Amino acid sequence: MKTILLKISGKSIENFLDDRNSIKKIKELQNSFDALIIVHGAGIKISEWSRVFGLKPKFYMGQRITDKDTMEIVAAVQAGLINTKLISMLQTNQVNAIGLTGVDNGLFTAEYINEDLGYVGVPVFSENKVWLSSIMQEGIIPVFSSICKDKDGNLMNVNADIFAKELAIAVEADTVLFLSDISGVKLNGSVQTEINDADINEGILSGQITDGMIPKLKSCLNLIHNGTRKVWIGDDLPGGNFEEPFSENNLKGTWIVESKTITA
Repeated sequence: MKTILLKISGKSIENFLDDRNSIKKIKELQNSFDALIIVHGAGIKISEWSRVFGLKPKFYMGQRITDKDTMEIVAAVQAGLINTKLISMLQTNQVNAIGLTGVDNGLFTAEYINEDLGYVGVPVFSENKVWLSSIMQEGIIPVFSSICKDKDGNLMNVNADIFAKELAIAVEADTVLFLSDISGVKLNGSVQTEINDADINEGILSGQITDGMIPKLKSCLNLIHNGTRKVWIGDDLPGGNFEEPFSENNLKGTWIVESKTITA
Protein backbone atom coordinates (compact mmCIF):
# COMPACT_ATOMS: atom_id res chain seq x y z
CA MET A 1 0.00 0.00 0.00
CA LYS A 2 1.64 3.21 -1.21
CA THR A 3 1.21 5.65 1.66
CA ILE A 4 1.79 9.38 2.05
CA LEU A 5 1.97 11.10 5.43
CA LEU A 6 1.16 14.79 5.76
CA LYS A 7 2.37 16.53 8.91
CA ILE A 8 0.74 19.92 9.56
CA SER A 9 2.65 22.14 11.99
CA GLY A 10 1.03 23.99 14.86
CA LYS A 11 2.13 27.24 13.22
CA SER A 12 0.25 26.46 10.00
CA ILE A 13 -2.78 24.57 11.32
CA GLU A 14 -5.11 27.59 11.55
CA ASN A 15 -4.26 28.68 7.99
CA PHE A 16 -4.86 25.12 6.81
CA LEU A 17 -8.27 25.05 8.49
CA ASP A 18 -9.23 28.44 6.99
CA ASP A 19 -7.87 27.82 3.48
CA ARG A 20 -10.62 26.81 1.03
CA ASN A 21 -8.03 25.02 -1.11
CA SER A 22 -6.97 22.67 1.69
CA ILE A 23 -9.70 20.12 0.99
CA LYS A 24 -8.86 20.15 -2.72
CA LYS A 25 -5.21 19.41 -1.93
CA ILE A 26 -6.16 16.64 0.50
CA LYS A 27 -8.27 15.00 -2.20
CA GLU A 28 -5.40 15.31 -4.68
CA LEU A 29 -3.12 13.50 -2.25
CA GLN A 30 -5.75 10.80 -1.77
CA ASN A 31 -5.98 10.31 -5.53
CA SER A 32 -2.19 10.06 -5.89
CA PHE A 33 -1.66 7.43 -3.18
CA ASP A 34 -3.33 4.32 -1.81
CA ALA A 35 -3.52 5.80 1.69
CA LEU A 36 -3.08 9.14 3.44
CA ILE A 37 -2.22 9.76 7.09
CA ILE A 38 -2.29 13.19 8.73
CA VAL A 39 -0.31 14.19 11.82
CA HIS A 40 -0.71 17.65 13.32
CA GLY A 41 0.87 19.86 15.93
CA ALA A 42 -0.70 22.65 17.99
CA GLY A 43 2.26 24.59 19.35
CA ILE A 44 1.00 28.16 19.07
CA LYS A 45 -2.44 27.36 20.48
CA ILE A 46 -0.87 25.39 23.36
CA SER A 47 1.31 28.39 24.22
CA GLU A 48 -1.73 30.69 24.09
CA TRP A 49 -3.72 28.49 26.44
CA SER A 50 -0.73 28.07 28.76
CA ARG A 51 -0.49 31.83 29.20
CA VAL A 52 -4.24 32.05 29.91
CA PHE A 53 -3.72 29.62 32.79
CA GLY A 54 -0.66 31.48 34.05
CA LEU A 55 1.95 29.06 32.71
CA LYS A 56 4.92 30.52 30.83
CA PRO A 57 5.87 28.40 27.78
CA LYS A 58 9.47 27.18 28.00
CA PHE A 59 11.48 25.31 25.39
CA TYR A 60 14.78 23.46 25.09
CA MET A 61 16.26 22.47 21.71
CA GLY A 62 12.88 22.95 20.05
CA GLN A 63 11.01 20.81 22.59
CA ARG A 64 8.38 22.14 25.01
CA ILE A 65 9.29 21.71 28.69
CA THR A 66 6.19 19.95 30.02
CA ASP A 67 5.19 19.65 33.68
CA LYS A 68 1.94 17.95 34.76
CA ASP A 69 -0.20 21.09 34.40
CA THR A 70 1.23 21.88 30.97
CA MET A 71 0.67 18.28 29.90
CA GLU A 72 -3.05 18.64 30.59
CA ILE A 73 -3.17 21.75 28.40
CA VAL A 74 -1.21 20.00 25.64
CA ALA A 75 -3.65 17.08 25.64
CA ALA A 76 -6.75 19.29 25.80
CA VAL A 77 -5.66 21.53 22.94
CA GLN A 78 -3.90 19.09 20.63
CA ALA A 79 -5.88 15.87 21.07
CA GLY A 80 -9.14 17.71 21.81
CA LEU A 81 -9.66 21.06 20.13
CA ILE A 82 -7.32 20.92 17.13
CA ASN A 83 -7.85 17.26 16.26
CA THR A 84 -11.63 17.64 16.43
CA LYS A 85 -11.54 20.78 14.28
CA LEU A 86 -9.59 18.89 11.61
CA ILE A 87 -11.95 15.93 11.65
CA SER A 88 -14.95 18.25 11.47
CA MET A 89 -13.46 20.10 8.48
CA LEU A 90 -12.74 16.87 6.60
CA GLN A 91 -16.06 15.20 7.32
CA THR A 92 -18.01 18.33 6.38
CA ASN A 93 -16.32 18.18 2.97
CA GLN A 94 -17.07 14.49 2.38
CA VAL A 95 -13.59 13.29 3.33
CA ASN A 96 -13.88 10.33 5.69
CA ALA A 97 -11.49 10.66 8.64
CA ILE A 98 -10.99 9.49 12.21
CA GLY A 99 -9.22 11.30 15.06
CA LEU A 100 -6.53 9.33 16.90
CA THR A 101 -3.58 9.72 19.28
CA GLY A 102 -0.48 7.64 19.89
CA VAL A 103 -2.31 6.16 22.88
CA ASP A 104 -5.06 4.52 20.81
CA ASN A 105 -4.88 0.72 20.55
CA GLY A 106 -1.47 0.91 22.24
CA LEU A 107 0.18 2.10 19.03
CA PHE A 108 3.07 3.86 20.81
CA THR A 109 4.62 4.04 24.26
CA ALA A 110 6.83 7.05 24.95
CA GLU A 111 10.21 6.88 26.65
CA TYR A 112 11.36 9.94 28.61
CA ILE A 113 14.06 12.09 27.06
CA ASN A 114 15.39 13.63 30.27
CA GLU A 115 14.17 14.97 33.62
CA ASP A 116 14.61 18.61 32.61
CA LEU A 117 11.97 18.32 29.87
CA GLY A 118 9.41 16.66 32.13
CA TYR A 119 6.62 14.67 30.45
CA VAL A 120 8.31 14.73 27.05
CA GLY A 121 9.22 11.55 25.28
CA VAL A 122 10.25 9.67 22.18
CA PRO A 123 7.57 7.32 20.80
CA VAL A 124 8.37 3.62 20.57
CA PHE A 125 6.23 1.68 18.10
CA SER A 126 4.37 -1.35 19.48
CA GLU A 127 4.36 -3.28 16.16
CA ASN A 128 0.56 -3.35 16.46
CA LYS A 129 -0.49 -1.76 13.17
CA VAL A 130 -2.92 -4.23 11.59
CA TRP A 131 -5.89 -2.20 12.82
CA LEU A 132 -4.38 1.00 11.38
CA SER A 133 -3.78 -0.65 8.01
CA SER A 134 -7.40 -1.81 8.01
CA ILE A 135 -8.62 1.76 8.53
CA MET A 136 -6.50 3.04 5.66
CA GLN A 137 -7.57 0.21 3.34
CA GLU A 138 -11.16 1.36 3.85
CA GLY A 139 -10.22 4.82 2.53
CA ILE A 140 -10.44 6.48 5.95
CA ILE A 141 -7.80 9.08 6.80
CA PRO A 142 -6.28 8.59 10.28
CA VAL A 143 -5.66 12.04 11.78
CA PHE A 144 -3.17 11.83 14.65
CA SER A 145 -2.30 14.19 17.46
CA SER A 146 1.09 13.23 18.89
CA ILE A 147 -0.04 12.59 22.46
CA CYS A 148 1.36 9.32 23.82
CA LYS A 149 1.64 7.60 27.20
CA ASP A 150 4.49 6.19 29.25
CA LYS A 151 4.62 2.59 30.49
CA ASP A 152 2.66 3.59 33.61
CA GLY A 153 -0.12 5.33 31.70
CA ASN A 154 0.96 8.94 32.26
CA LEU A 155 0.19 11.17 29.29
CA MET A 156 3.29 12.25 27.38
CA ASN A 157 4.01 15.19 25.11
CA VAL A 158 5.76 14.01 21.95
CA ASN A 159 7.14 16.45 19.39
CA ALA A 160 4.81 16.12 16.40
CA ASP A 161 7.68 16.02 13.90
CA ILE A 162 9.29 13.14 15.76
CA PHE A 163 5.93 11.39 16.05
CA ALA A 164 5.32 11.82 12.32
CA LYS A 165 8.75 10.39 11.58
CA GLU A 166 8.24 7.30 13.73
CA LEU A 167 4.74 6.71 12.36
CA ALA A 168 5.95 7.09 8.76
CA ILE A 169 8.69 4.52 9.38
CA ALA A 170 6.20 2.16 11.05
CA VAL A 171 3.79 2.22 8.08
CA GLU A 172 6.64 2.35 5.53
CA ALA A 173 5.42 5.61 4.01
CA ASP A 174 6.62 6.35 0.50
CA THR A 175 6.42 10.14 0.88
CA VAL A 176 6.30 12.52 3.85
CA LEU A 177 5.29 16.18 3.59
CA PHE A 178 5.95 18.66 6.40
CA LEU A 179 3.55 21.58 5.92
CA SER A 180 4.88 24.52 7.94
CA ASP A 181 4.77 28.32 8.07
CA ILE A 182 8.02 28.69 6.13
CA SER A 183 8.46 28.59 2.36
CA GLY A 184 11.32 26.12 2.71
CA VAL A 185 14.69 25.70 4.38
CA LYS A 186 16.75 28.86 4.08
CA LEU A 187 20.54 28.55 3.99
CA ASN A 188 23.04 31.22 3.02
CA GLY A 189 20.26 33.75 2.52
CA SER A 190 17.98 31.81 0.17
CA VAL A 191 15.42 29.00 0.24
CA GLN A 192 17.00 25.79 -1.02
CA THR A 193 15.23 23.56 -3.54
CA GLU A 194 16.92 20.55 -1.97
CA ILE A 195 19.29 19.85 0.90
CA ASN A 196 21.14 16.82 2.22
CA ASP A 197 22.83 15.62 5.42
CA ALA A 198 25.83 17.87 5.10
CA ASP A 199 23.70 20.97 4.47
CA ILE A 200 21.53 20.31 7.52
CA ASN A 201 24.45 19.56 9.85
CA GLU A 202 26.29 22.67 8.69
CA GLY A 203 23.13 24.77 9.06
CA ILE A 204 22.74 23.65 12.68
CA LEU A 205 26.40 24.25 13.50
CA SER A 206 26.37 27.71 11.88
CA GLY A 207 23.18 28.75 13.69
CA GLN A 208 21.13 29.09 10.50
CA ILE A 209 18.91 26.18 11.56
CA THR A 210 17.54 26.72 15.07
CA ASP A 211 14.73 25.95 17.54
CA GLY A 212 11.94 23.70 16.23
CA MET A 213 13.60 23.33 12.84
CA ILE A 214 16.32 21.20 14.44
CA PRO A 215 14.09 18.22 15.41
CA LYS A 216 12.07 18.70 12.21
CA LEU A 217 15.06 18.39 9.89
CA LYS A 218 16.66 15.63 11.94
CA SER A 219 13.40 13.74 11.55
CA CYS A 220 13.53 14.34 7.79
CA LEU A 221 17.02 12.87 7.58
CA ASN A 222 16.04 9.90 9.69
CA LEU A 223 13.18 9.20 7.31
CA ILE A 224 15.43 9.24 4.26
CA HIS A 225 17.88 6.90 5.99
CA ASN A 226 15.04 4.51 6.88
CA GLY A 227 13.63 4.04 3.41
CA THR A 228 11.19 6.90 2.84
CA ARG A 229 11.67 7.85 -0.81
CA LYS A 230 10.67 11.52 -0.70
CA VAL A 231 10.56 14.10 2.12
CA TRP A 232 9.47 17.71 1.67
CA ILE A 233 9.02 20.84 3.80
CA GLY A 234 7.30 24.11 2.85
CA ASP A 235 4.22 26.30 3.27
CA ASP A 236 2.37 25.41 0.05
CA LEU A 237 1.78 21.76 -0.77
CA PRO A 238 3.45 20.64 -4.01
CA GLY A 239 1.62 19.06 -6.92
CA GLY A 240 0.66 15.41 -7.03
CA ASN A 241 3.37 14.15 -9.41
CA PHE A 242 5.72 12.84 -6.76
CA GLU A 243 7.47 10.52 -9.17
CA GLU A 244 9.16 13.67 -10.50
CA PRO A 245 9.58 15.82 -7.37
CA PHE A 246 11.81 18.34 -9.12
CA SER A 247 9.45 19.00 -12.01
CA GLU A 248 8.49 22.61 -12.71
CA ASN A 249 5.21 22.32 -10.72
CA ASN A 250 7.04 21.03 -7.64
CA LEU A 251 9.89 23.54 -7.39
CA LYS A 252 8.50 25.13 -4.23
CA GLY A 253 9.51 24.25 -0.72
CA THR A 254 12.55 22.11 0.02
CA TRP A 255 13.10 18.43 -0.74
CA ILE A 256 15.39 16.52 1.63
CA VAL A 257 17.62 14.04 -0.15
CA GLU A 258 20.61 11.82 0.59
CA SER A 259 22.79 13.48 -2.03
CA LYS A 260 22.30 16.50 -4.26
CA THR A 261 20.99 15.96 -7.76
CA ILE A 262 20.34 19.53 -8.87
CA THR A 263 21.61 22.96 -8.02
CA ALA A 264 19.18 25.06 -5.98
